[in-house]
Amino acid sequence: MKKSLNSICRTALGLLTALSAAGCRPDVPMVSLGIDHTYAVARMKALVLHPEFPGNGYIWTTRNSAGNDSVVSTERDLVFCSARAGNFRFKLQIEDPRNPYTHEVNITVWEEEVAYSPYISKVYEYCPAPGQFVNLMPVFEPGDTYADMLKKTEESISGTNDVMISLGAYGGYVTFGFDHSVVNVPGQYDFKIYGNAFYASENPNPDNPGSGGSSEPGIVMVSFDRNQNGLPDDTWYELAGSEYRKPSTRHHYRIAYERPDEQKPAVPHPTLPAVTDTAYIRFTDSEGRTGYVQRNAYHRQSYYPQWVGESVLNFEGSRLADNAVDESGNGSYYVLYAYDWGYVDNHPNEVADKSSFNIEWAVDENGNPVHLPCIDFVRVYTGVSQSCGWLGETSTELSKAEDLHVEAPVLYQ
Repeated sequence: MKKSLNSICRTALGLLTALSAAGCRPDVPMVSLGIDHTYAVARMKALVLHPEFPGNGYIWTTRNSAGNDSVVSTERDLVFCSARAGNFRFKLQIEDPRNPYTHEVNITVWEEEVAYSPYISKVYEYCPAPGQFVNLMPVFEPGDTYADMLKKTEESISGTNDVMISLGAYGGYVTFGFDHSVVNVPGQYDFKIYGNAFYASENPNPDNPGSGGSSEPGIVMVSFDRNQNGLPDDTWYELAGSEYRKPSTRHHYRIAYERPDEQKPAVPHPTLPAVTDTAYIRFTDSEGRTGYVQRNAYHRQSYYPQWVGESVLNFEGSRLADNAVDESGNGSYYVLYAYDWGYVDNHPNEVADKSSFNIEWAVDENGNPVHLPCIDFVRVYTGVSQSCGWLGETSTELSKAEDLHVEAPVLYQ
């Protein structure tokens, strides 16, 4: 009697699973031909279970502490990722009026063989918008290519390194990841990103809120490597911070910066000598606004990323309301007020709950909440488009990131 192709595939998958349990452990299993009864995977590594059988609906359940079935997903695919080792059992019910199907799955999660690092392991993209610290943080040297700048960026913010990089004006971004998936632990902050925000020690306004100072908020996006190719090319989701649903926040905002003519005559500011060129790098946006990234006397290098060949740089995302106030009234003392929560370089690093992030905040492009069991990629971009006189444009800076569910190694002298 001939075996069906489906039966053969199931047999092959069963052998692979048996080998996995015996020690030949695939790094990230991806099940696409069927679902077996047992699987083994390292903690903080994603397992994607995809049932081959079509149905009218899918219900994935597990036993709760009371011994009752608790629904964990009604999607066709189950994405499983655990921060702890142990044994996990799930039941899949495929709804069909004629052929309903029930299948049980046991997953064994083992401790990783090499301890994970809580810090950034790889930088995938560095695409700053023009800004006064661009080509300086990190330093561009003549002849540097994009690959060179990407390497310098990674050397600055990966591991225990703590060297600040700048994302430039609105939209400029960096994309990075860890040596594992960051698990979404319910009710807890999942990762932290370090910037250089601070509160002002002095302020001409006696009624100012205490969170005023230097806040250059960056918006955070996250992505799960669903296609398991190790590249940040899957769907991105914004972590909706305190300003996300406010009318003052613009979504699907676009801006374009034009490469400047470095030889053209400068247009100095009439009353602020530190602003040496008020018409330096021209930009236009999706709201019909035209303006300039201004040049100042403190940074004389080109503000346009010199390794980029394009004559126009385009960025898109959510734009936060301006947060800078000229408290002096004459352009001499700007205060950048922090938003409540959910942004990079927004509050000082020591204010832990204000510089940490929860994957549960993820929303899709229409603002609908999205449940992500874990994520593999993080993107940060400058979320404000404003100029502050002699202080220049607002630009998000960051120096490192940390998975809050992985303990830092103890270093001995």
